[in-house]
Amino acid sequence: MGISARELAAATPATRDRYVDLLRVASLAVVVLGHWLMAAVTADGQVGNLLAVVPGLQVLTWVLQVMPVFFFVGGFSHALAHRSRPRYAAFLRARLQRLLRPTMVFIGVWGVLALAVQLLGADGGLTGTALRLVTQPLWFIGIYLAMVAFTPPLLTAHGRYGWRAFGALVAGAGVVDVLRFAAGVPYVEFLNFAFVWLAIHQLGFLRADGMIRRPALLAAAGLAGAGLLVALGPYPLSMVGMPGEKISNMAPPTLALLCHGLWLVGAVELLKGPGARLTARARVWRAVVAANGIAMTAFLWHLTAMLGVYGALLALGAGLPDPATGAWWAQVPLRLAAAAVLTALLVAVFRRFEQPAPAVPATDTGGPLAALGITLALLGVLGLSMTGLGGLLEGHTATLIALRVTAPAAVAMALAGWFLVERAGRA
Repeated sequence: MGISARELAAATPATRDRYVDLLRVASLAVVVLGHWLMAAVTADGQVGNLLAVVPGLQVLTWVLQVMPVFFFVGGFSHALAHRSRPRYAAFLRARLQRLLRPTMVFIGVWGVLALAVQLLGADGGLTGTALRLVTQPLWFIGIYLAMVAFTPPLLTAHGRYGWRAFGALVAGAGVVDVLRFAAGVPYVEFLNFAFVWLAIHQLGFLRADGMIRRPALLAAAGLAGAGLLVALGPYPLSMVGMPGEKISNMAPPTLALLCHGLWLVGAVELLKGPGARLTARARVWRAVVAANGIAMTAFLWHLTAMLGVYGALLALGAGLPDPATGAWWAQVPLRLAAAAVLTALLVAVFRRFEQPAPAVPATDTGGPLAALGITLALLGVLGLSMTGLGGLLEGHTATLIALRVTAPAAVAMALAGWFLVERAGRA
């Protein structure tokens, strides 16, 4: 029987930075809520994007696109974790346990469902769309795996160069965008999946060592930089991907998104004092601890819940009003409540797979095996986020970097990578 949230909260060391835990939960909650709100499902089962229907709402992404905050918090946590567990294989296993186990269960359940509905020929309409959409958020897990993999060398660079290591990543992102937009160099833009997200991750290292001393300046510089790039350059207004757009700030990430991340990091650092006082309250801290224990499970299954709500409405013939109309907005609270309830039910079923695994003795060997494992895992997860689970019987493929990959191949890579990390991290 696991330890309750109340017991965990009561056992929290006085030195723990509770505000970081609050940011982790809050950022994922905003992402989930944003996905639910952006879904514009029509009466014929087509899924669109509310921000495309009402372009004026795209400015809200400058506040609600909070994935940079989650990666910033990840950098902080990874710095502390690696310093307490410096052996590479043991560090990877410890960091990936609560990430890959629930992810593999999610992939397994949806893989069986996808195969069943396709064998039955029931993969049309909203069901077919669901098979394509439910794996898309896995890109976040793939990027997070890369951050874990690169933590040791980048933490070493941080210890030696401090802000200059962060500056080198920012400069790399700028060079990539110049080569992309000014010189037209093909495929170079994909390097910014590393430069942009690892730069924000690096800010977490700086926070761990108390080196972000002027958050207002960081926020102002980021906001001004993003504003100038959007106003003067080829960058779109939206900080999330939009259907049909030629240039996205998200995929691949751009320098504008990096500036947006700087503004958000500066903003949340400015709120550190009030946030710390809030989490010092026993009831609030218990809620944060409980939410952290199920956060990844809720993130994995929230789109399933949302699509389930829309599917139930269509099956019952309830009728869906046109997106962004008065009737559509009037339904929003009910749809959100239903999605929250269904997500809670799914979390109740699958939360056990997010529980921490028993600790094992660390080993001095296994570093190369662990590196191979996490490489396969992140490539597999990223590949599946691109292929989706539709077209399994037809051998549907997508391009991962320069390779064509199918969903079964992506799943095999992810499973093999997880196995290798587990093996390498055990004595």
